[in-house]
Amino acid sequence: MDVLRGLFEQHYRLPAEDVQPLQGQLGGSARAIFRLTGGKFSAIGILYPVREENVAFLEFSRHFRRHGLPVPEIYAEDLSQGAYLEEDLGETTLFEFLGRNRCGEAIAPQAIEAYRKVVAALPRFQIEAGGDLNYKVCYPRASFDRQSIAWDLNYFKYYFLRLAGVPFNEQALEDDFSRLTKFLLGASHDYFLYRDFQSRNVMLRGGEPFFLDYQGGRKGALQYDIASLLYDGKADLPPQLRQELLDYYLDCLGGFIDFRREAFMEHYYAYVYVRILQALGAYGFRGFYERKIHFLESVPYALKNLRWLAQAVKLPIALPALMDALQGIAESEKLQGLAASAKSLKVRIFSFSFHHEKPADEAGNGGGFVFDARSLPNPGREEQFRAMTGKDAAVIDYLSRHASVRDFLSSAQSLVDASVSGYRRRGFKDLMVSFGCTGGQHRSVYLAEQLAKHLRGTNGVEVAVQHIELEKMSKLENSGQ
Repeated sequence: MDVLRGLFEQHYRLPAEDVQPLQGQLGGSARAIFRLTGGKFSAIGILYPVREENVAFLEFSRHFRRHGLPVPEIYAEDLSQGAYLEEDLGETTLFEFLGRNRCGEAIAPQAIEAYRKVVAALPRFQIEAGGDLNYKVCYPRASFDRQSIAWDLNYFKYYFLRLAGVPFNEQALEDDFSRLTKFLLGASHDYFLYRDFQSRNVMLRGGEPFFLDYQGGRKGALQYDIASLLYDGKADLPPQLRQELLDYYLDCLGGFIDFRREAFMEHYYAYVYVRILQALGAYGFRGFYERKIHFLESVPYALKNLRWLAQAVKLPIALPALMDALQGIAESEKLQGLAASAKSLKVRIFSFSFHHEKPADEAGNGGGFVFDARSLPNPGREEQFRAMTGKDAAVIDYLSRHASVRDFLSSAQSLVDASVSGYRRRGFKDLMVSFGCTGGQHRSVYLAEQLAKHLRGTNGVEVAVQHIELEKMSKLENSGQ
C-alpha cells in the first residue's frame, strides 16, 4: 500500500488522503485494486506480482492512447514492486449500466446505444491499433495459436467437465478438439485479439465507453472478441439484440478492411463455442476447484447460450463427442441444481423523507431494513447543492469524501450482503431496503444508488430502485406546478 501512496504523491505532488479497496471488479483476478484520493484528485492503484502481465498492460495502454483510443492514462509505475497508478474512470461498468436499464429482455435505448459505441470501437483496437502493436510483450502467448486454444479446451475439459461429473470419451473428445482447433485457425488471425472483451471490462463515463483489462491481448481472429461481448453469459443479451449488434459490428468493420461477410460467419459460431467453453472452464476452476461457489452461479447463463446454439446454429464441421458432452451438461442434475439456485432474489431499494410515511411493503414481509441517514452531513444545507439530488456528480463527490458517510454505507452494505446471502440460501424471493433522510433528496438517494450499484452484477439478484420524493418532484414539474 505504501508504494501506491508514494506513486500518488509522486504524480500529484500531494499525499493521498484516503485509500479505498475496490471489491468485486475483477472477479477471478488476483490483482488488488484501490481508489486513492487527495485534494481534488483521484486515481486507481493496482498491485499485482506478475511482471510480464503488468508490462503488457502498461505498454498496450500507452500504445492505444497514441492511437487515440479511450483507455486509462498511466500516471506512474514501480514494476519492481508490481504497482502502477492509472486514471480513475469512475464506477459504472457497461454491465452495471445494462442492469439499470433493462427489465428482463426489454433493454432501454440508452443501454443499446452504449453497446453500439462499444461495438464501433472494437475494430479500432483490432485493426487500427493492432497493426503496429509490439506483440513481443504479449503474455502468456503472442498469438491465439494452437497452444492457446489447447489450453482453453483442456481448461474446460478438466476443470468443468471432469469436476462437474459429466461423462465423456477422452480420446473422442481430443479428436474433436483437434478438428475444432484446425478449423478455428483457418480464419485469418493477424489482428489484435483483446481476449476479455466483455461488459465488466468497459467503463462508462459521460456516456462514453473506456476500456480496461486487455493485458491478455495477442494476435488472433476478429471473431473472438465480438463473440466474447455478445455471448457474455451474465449480460444475457437477447438473441435479436445480439444479431443486431453483430450486423452493426460487421458494418463498422467494413470501414477498416475489405472482407466477405460469408467468410467471417463461416468461423464465427465456432469462436462463440470456444469462448463459452473457456468461460465454463474458468467457472469450474474457481467454483469446483477453488470452492468459490459464487462463480458457479454463472453457469446457468452459459448453459442458456449453449442451448440456444444447439437449436439455432449448425457448425460447418462435425464435433460429435463435444456435442455429446454439451448435451450431458444440459441434462446434468447437478448443474440443473445450480440453475435452480440462481433464480433471482429481488432486492427493492427505496429512498424517502422522514417527513412522510415510510415506503409501503407490497410484498407483505414486514418492510425489511430501514436506515436513518439524518446523522450524516446534509448537502441540502448548502446553497450550491440545494437544487441537486443524490444522483448528481457534485453531491456524490461531496458525500463520498466524508468518512462518516463511507462508514455508514459500508455498514449498511455488510448487513444487506449478509441478508442477501441468507435469503438466497433459504430460497426467499424478496428483500426490501429503505434509506430515509430529512428531505428524501440528497443523502437517502445517494445511499440507495450506491447500494444498488454494489448489488448489481450479483448473480441471482435482481435490483429495483425507487426514489419516492424524487418521483413526487418529477410529477409536480410535469404538471406545471
